[in-house]
Amino acid sequence: MRAAIPAPTIMIAMMIDCVIFAAGILAWTMLEYVIHGVMGHAHRTFVTPMHQVHHRDPRAVFALGAWIPTLAVLLGGLYLFGATRGMIFLGGIAAGFACYELIHYRIHFSKPIGSVESRLRARHLAHHFHKPGQIFGVTTPLWDYVVGSEPAPAEMRALSEAGARIAPLDGPSNFGRMISAARASIRGRITAS
Repeated sequence: MRAAIPAPTIMIAMMIDCVIFAAGILAWTMLEYVIHGVMGHAHRTFVTPMHQVHHRDPRAVFALGAWIPTLAVLLGGLYLFGATRGMIFLGGIAAGFACYELIHYRIHFSKPIGSVESRLRARHLAHHFHKPGQIFGVTTPLWDYVVGSEPAPAEMRALSEAGARIAPLDGPSNFGRMISAARASIRGRITAS
């Protein structure tokens, strides 16, 4: 018969796992900054052409090509390694990516529902319409401050005010367009049968 693990030991392990998950989310914010600012703007990489599409058409808001590989790595890692601390960290990164996708969608298509979302929206739209070479953080300004791509406070206030005046987009996103095209294709096959 196996001895029971004391409750305080379980609680400490759970708290450590929560800290590791939160560290994964923080790591995502840095990855987001690197993908957007460094790979999408500062240097010409495979990210650049895809990101330029988003700047020309903000409705192309989802990183659709990254969802399947992200899920494959996460699910494959969980299958191979289980809920190890490394996989918990990777889960935090994946959760950060999912939150980024939701926040980025809301920034472009929805009225903000709070002051934090209002600030994030105004910052990102200032990046899109006024300062494409700065303000790379979408979910947080942290790395803009650290790296120095945050405009001076007075300029940032003016840029944020300009960004806040931009109305949310209407119509479908690139994901919505993809769903509509799939539905039309399915309907076409059904009616052709």
